[in-house]
Amino acid sequence: MRIGTILPTAESDGPGRIPTWAEILDFTRHAEAVGIDSAWAADHLYGNEPSKPAEGIHEAWALMCGLAAATGRIRLGHLVNCVSFRSPGLLAKMAVTADEISGGRFTLGLGAGWHDPEYKAFGYPIDHRVSRFEEALEIIVRLLRSETVTFDGRYHSVSEAQLLPAPDRKIPLLIAGNKPRMVELTARHADAWNTAWFRKVDERLRTRLDNMDAALRAAGRDRSQMEVTVGVVVEDAEEPAAANRVADLIRGTRELGVDELIVLPLPITKRALERIAEGRARPASAR
Repeated sequence: MRIGTILPTAESDGPGRIPTWAEILDFTRHAEAVGIDSAWAADHLYGNEPSKPAEGIHEAWALMCGLAAATGRIRLGHLVNCVSFRSPGLLAKMAVTADEISGGRFTLGLGAGWHDPEYKAFGYPIDHRVSRFEEALEIIVRLLRSETVTFDGRYHSVSEAQLLPAPDRKIPLLIAGNKPRMVELTARHADAWNTAWFRKVDERLRTRLDNMDAALRAAGRDRSQMEVTVGVVVEDAEEPAAANRVADLIRGTRELGVDELIVLPLPITKRALERIAEGRARPASAR
């Protein structure tokens, strides 16, 4: 099973302030050094705690391209891009460039968005988000297949659009979503799916996995044709006991056929990364 981490990019992720670029890079390189497989950045315009005032957060694509150039092994992606913030053609174009910079280590994560305050503040429409996402997804998927795309929808349109240069490989497409329409779109189009956030392996997770299995069957696919990633929260992540909690999460999700565990450690620190790595080493040694 692969293990990933969320990156510290927002004000509440840092040492009493927003992390600097140097600190984010140092964190990601440390994740790489201790054997973490992937690093994921949130895509928001404000920090996204609904009950709290808006907080600062770094722009996710600029960070991703910087990390792609400054690391050598770790897989990189967004968990997830808010499709509303950029046109679908531009998103596909950016993904090809990010993948080139990373040497083929980039995953394009997509979601419909949800945080109304940032939409309203920056002038993005909040209506029909999943319908807008569905149209954007068709354009993005076809462009990434190196098609020349003409599409005239209610929300998006392109005319004989193509990606030049074309992608060097099939860039993995991850979709995050749990409601029926998003699950159905994921089952039809995605290479990977993310469901989050969990603190333990529970019935809520099992139900979501069952729902995705049903959607895959309806789409003529099965779990072997799409990777499942699960976002988990590990609190008090610097403490020695956090390694045991990580080990338990790995064992439990592996038994459910999960391919990758993406950990949000609280706090998001290099010491927490070491606890995650320790926890990863424990399931095998416990047998």
